[in-house]
Amino acid sequence: MIEGEEYVELVKRFYSFLETDFNFTKVNETINGNAFYDVEFRNKERIISISYENIEDHLEVIVFILENGKMPDYDDKTKTLHLKQINRFAIEKASKDKINFNILYFAKYNAKNEIERRLLKKPGNFDYT
Repeated sequence: MIEGEEYVELVKRFYSFLETDFNFTKVNETINGNAFYDVEFRNKERIISISYENIEDHLEVIVFILENGKMPDYDDKTKTLHLKQINRFAIEKASKDKINFNILYFAKYNAKNEIERRLLKKPGNFDYT
């Protein structure tokens, strides 16, 4: 298990590229006891939610495509995209240079435990081994 504050700090560090490279702003941090943590980043078109259910050990990254500045219905699969689904399409279109850049970018971090390893795997989520 991981404490809420530690989780939030890891997300802010590992996903800082959203702010520096893609003009997102961290807009929300949620810590519900020791059970659920969420960090949200937002730009004009999207909200990216990086959440963790501590008890169930479930990490989820979701991209919400905003409709008139508002969150879509969670069940709308055209506007609520799970990272696993996005990666399936993106890997087919990614150039070798982009894939190598992704590997190099995330290689600078060393995971100290399982949750860090999972957080680092999620941004690229490409398994090259």
